Amino acid sequence: METSSTTKTTTLTTPAKLYGKDLSEYDDVDVESLLAQLSPEEITILAKEVDPDDNFLPPDQRCSYECTKDATGPLNRKQLIEHINKQAIETPDQPEFEPYVQGKVRGKKWVPPPRDARDIEAEEQIAIDMGEEYEHALSDATQEEIIDLAAILGFHSMMNQDQYHASLLNKGQPVGLGWDGITKSTQQKLFPMDPPNSTDVEESIKRVKDDDNKLVDLNLNNIKNISDEKLEQLFDALPQNEHLEVLSLTNVGLTDKTALLLAEAIEKSKTLRVLNVETNFLSPPVIVRLVQALLKCHTIEEFRASNQRSAVLGNKIEMEITNLVEKNPSLLRLGLHLEFNDARHRVAAHLQRNIDRIFRVQKLKPNLPKLILPSNMEIERDLAQSATPSPSPSPSPSPQPPIDYDVEVDPDNMVISGGGGDAYDPEIDPDNMVVPGSRAATPNYDDEGVYQAHTKKRS
Repeated sequence: METSSTTKTTTLTTPAKLYGKDLSEYDDVDVESLLAQLSPEEITILAKEVDPDDNFLPPDQRCSYECTKDATGPLNRKQLIEHINKQAIETPDQPEFEPYVQGKVRGKKWVPPPRDARDIEAEEQIAIDMGEEYEHALSDATQEEIIDLAAILGFHSMMNQDQYHASLLNKGQPVGLGWDGITKSTQQKLFPMDPPNSTDVEESIKRVKDDDNKLVDLNLNNIKNISDEKLEQLFDALPQNEHLEVLSLTNVGLTDKTALLLAEAIEKSKTLRVLNVETNFLSPPVIVRLVQALLKCHTIEEFRASNQRSAVLGNKIEMEITNLVEKNPSLLRLGLHLEFNDARHRVAAHLQRNIDRIFRVQKLKPNLPKLILPSNMEIERDLAQSATPSPSPSPSPSPQPPIDYDVEVDPDNMVISGGGGDAYDPEIDPDNMVVPGSRAATPNYDDEGVYQAHTKKRS
């Protein structure tokens, strides 16, 4: 019987060993004294056998290989590659002890191990009873019809793109592409290059100056040799033109200097509806100046100025553009890349309100003569020429009694009130848009024939 005093305790740690020899007897040996007894040659041999494992040492000092040959000069890559190719060609192939015979298996052929029965049962197809009608239809269906059915059901992984698009477009399945068909790359469709813009710039400027009634759309896109002098002549002639409606200046090298002249021309334009200055060299402050000019030109419905010199406008510029757009009641479409969500949502909501306002005005006032926009109080001049002034109301009843509209206030602060009549006298309120009905026979035109809307404050 062993007692606790005679029991030998063992620890979980095992003594360190090297090549089967216990190293615990060298724990008390002074390593420094042993290294001092070695010669330089022995220290070099010992350094080759031991990796210092020090990341601060360069790799050439950590490597045990030391080349004792003298350097042959700088590296000649071309000569080295030629030597390697020559050596590979001159080195004979290793002889085969057994000649190669096609179809003969050398060695032991690999045989896959038998699969588990549970895996085989899991992969078995589940029998689904679809009814005699569906089973008969699927059994008689061709492979192309089954592929079309898979496309309709949305099984995209069962077919390639050519099969899927052919099924959707009802073009018939490609020949030779079944379930096991190999999809080949689709040849690209070659489209002819667009011809260059053949618009005569000088002739167009002359027609704008002469106010040609046939020149409604002026397209100068992608004409890169337009000088600043010609652009200045074009912009100087815009205020006097009364027929031009669409002006496209995409990729014409428009700079800030000429764009400022364009902004001044926009403020005085009378008929311009669409302005496109995309892909030019305009800075963000100049874009703000162009948007600001739209406030004085109530005829422009679409303005595009994306893809300029500065890809990012910045928060300050976008907020300024947003505030200006929200003050514009005539703008319907804006082509600008706004990075911030607040600016995008506010601009989109305001443009939608402008579009809805026009529809409501035209629906509630079907007899309103050519009221294009609420703030563009443009009435056809034919109405002014055909109307006859009546100083006092006639005592005889009118054959067509006037239609009275009830006052309606919408969420956009637009009030449409009035009474019936052949002509309307629109008025603009600084805060709320008011279009009251009036029995005035002749609209309020100035000496130049432009309608003048007056403002009043609501009590």
